[in-house]
Amino acid sequence: MPGEPSIATGNKTSGKIKRISIPRVQSSTDTELQSQSGSTPLQPNAVHYAAFRIDPDDSVLPPTLRCRLLDLFQQIEKEFEILYTENSGLQEKIDALNEKLERECYGSGERSLPLGDVADFPDTKSLSKQKSMAGNSAQKTKTTSNKLKAQTSKIVSSFKTPTMSCSMQREYSGHRDGVWEVSVGRLGQVIATASADHTVRVWAVDSGRCLLQYIGHSGSVNSVRFHPTKELALTSSGDNSAHVWQAAVDWDFPKRQSSNEELSALSCDKNVSGVIPINEEQEEPPTLRTPVRKFVGHTGVVMAADWLPDGEQVVTASWDRTADLYDVETGEIIHTLCGHDQELSHVSTHHTQRLCVTSSKDSTFRLWDFREPIHSVSVFQAHTETVTSAVFTREDKIVSGSDDRTVKVWELRNIRSPLATIRGDSAVNRLAVSSTGIVAIPHDDRQIRLFDLSGQRLARLPRTSRQGHRRMVSSVAWAQDSGVCNLFSSGFDRLVLGWCIVHLKD
Repeated sequence: MPGEPSIATGNKTSGKIKRISIPRVQSSTDTELQSQSGSTPLQPNAVHYAAFRIDPDDSVLPPTLRCRLLDLFQQIEKEFEILYTENSGLQEKIDALNEKLERECYGSGERSLPLGDVADFPDTKSLSKQKSMAGNSAQKTKTTSNKLKAQTSKIVSSFKTPTMSCSMQREYSGHRDGVWEVSVGRLGQVIATASADHTVRVWAVDSGRCLLQYIGHSGSVNSVRFHPTKELALTSSGDNSAHVWQAAVDWDFPKRQSSNEELSALSCDKNVSGVIPINEEQEEPPTLRTPVRKFVGHTGVVMAADWLPDGEQVVTASWDRTADLYDVETGEIIHTLCGHDQELSHVSTHHTQRLCVTSSKDSTFRLWDFREPIHSVSVFQAHTETVTSAVFTREDKIVSGSDDRTVKVWELRNIRSPLATIRGDSAVNRLAVSSTGIVAIPHDDRQIRLFDLSGQRLARLPRTSRQGHRRMVSSVAWAQDSGVCNLFSSGFDRLVLGWCIVHLKD
């Protein structure tokens, strides 16, 4: 005990050996066991908690300390007795519940009670109550069984022969805060990244050089999307606005000359990690501050914005619980889309039709149809927590992800139930679907997983000390062509990573 004299003292002048005996003090538990079995009390060498006694002539301990130690050992003995009794009672309850579940869940949850159970309930009311309890227990057991099957399926799938090869090829660094979103240009030669550091950067995919930096926002930039046919970009921000700006880049932008020694070191680095590091010492890229068009009207943070297929209108999603449809030429609001009960988290448009889908913290997403003069809306009661994103597929399906750790695949014409449900271990962020139907799912737990539209797991991107994100993965984006990288991910470790995803059959 702190502050008390030590039992093992350094005084060894006496030639006598200190003798400590630990006799057994019979407890109430022993008395009960003895009365039940008729046997003698447990022997002292069978237990390890007992009274503490020291020969007074040989002891160097003060009497008060000896009494204190005696009290402490008796308290320890009582605590062990209480724990033993509680554990015995819990074990009996567990055994009884297991036997009951075996009886009630042998068949379906609707079957009648066994004859032995009926005899225990004298009236019909008690029998009905027991049947109801049996049905609930069977339902709980069925739910637990489904969870165990899902976990077993995950374990078994991990031993299957991999069907995809996933490797990290590029690392794009330069942002000074977390990166909310990454977007791929229409030709696949550049990517754009939106960051909480109030900037957007445009990068060359192959070389990894930053070619342009947009600094026109005064708040966190939450999303970035390229125009479908022109060299324009659309961004949304925490300054309650969305901007359209020129995304034309200068491919001849000068870079710092590297010596032969630096090039050799770069080659060595690639041989070690398999990833080409991007040189952070390049000259500052050209900066752009003035937008082509500025969209205002929201009273809250604008979390996302996207182009309609013709590129003449844009849709924004805001924390003020509304989405606005703007005319790009005039910057005026055409429609304000109301209906969500809480803040909007994402918006995405169809690749060919005048459709968009808005996601919200109210656990729903809404499908808006602008193909008619009077727009229509369909509500998907999708998840149990915030819907972080919902996107269209080439097969006219919608894939939604949520903080409830699930991803669901929906048919546009059937909003009642999903076609497939993918369950994960962590919250889902802004997902993406490739033209071939591969769903890339970024998670809060730094993982990125790949599934097909039927819910079958295809791969998990590697994450080690040399590759992968070190913090939450906020978004992913697919490139249409099969260049050096065909999947990009952004995270709150301030990094953007380029991946090469290849089917092994190919």
